[in-house]
Parts: sequence; structure tokens; C-alpha cells
Amino acid sequence: MKIIVKSGYCLACCVVMLLVSSCSKTVTIGGAVQHAKLIDGVYEGSYTGGPNNAVVNVTIQGQKITAIEIVKHDALKGKKTEPIIPQRIIEQQSTVVDAVSGATNSSAVIMNAVQVALEKAYQQK
Repeated sequence: MKIIVKSGYCLACCVVMLLVSSCSKTVTIGGAVQHAKLIDGVYEGSYTGGPNNAVVNVTIQGQKITAIEIVKHDALKGKKTEPIIPQRIIEQQSTVVDAVSGATNSSAVIMNAVQVALEKAYQQK
């Protein structure tokens, strides 16, 4: 009986530690767009950080980001970032923009997915 209780306790501790570690802050990896290096086209990028992940399609026209489609976004509370972060990225032509309050991790995951897509556009040259 004591072994079962201890095993259950250990299992509960492991689950709590896993949940806490998966909620760590995602660091943004991008920056200002390097327009001269961009090749027009549509590029897919994906990124996972903590409990969130995103898949995006980024459209480049005239060496600028003109559209960002969020293909998939798994988030606990960050769905509200979906219309906001892509708009900010397009307006500022940067993959590091102000995060949405209360959805910092989702904001960073979307920014990083866009950066991954841009790196594919840079590699085309």
C-alpha cells in the first residue's frame, strides 16, 4: 500500500514538473526583415515553444511581407494573438513586435514561425 501511494505521489510530481517546464517563456529569434535578401513567393514556417505551436504561410511580394496566414495555432490562451501579431509584423516589417498582453508565449511562437518562413525565403538567393 505504501509503495502505491509513493508511486502515485512520484507520478503526480513528475506531471507537475512536466507542465511547469512546458510553460517556459519562448524567446523570439527574429528581427528586422532583410528586404534585399527576400525572394517573392509563399513560404511555410513552424515553431513550437512551451505548450504552443504555430504553422504559418508568409507571402513575400516586392521583397516585403504582404500577407501572413496562420494555418495552425495550438494555444492555451493565445488565440487572441492571431489577428494582431501578423498585422504588426506586416506593418513594421519585423518579426519582433510588441506581444499581446496575456498571450506573450503565443505571440512569440507566431513571430518565430514567421521568422522560420523568412529564413527559407532568404535561402532561395
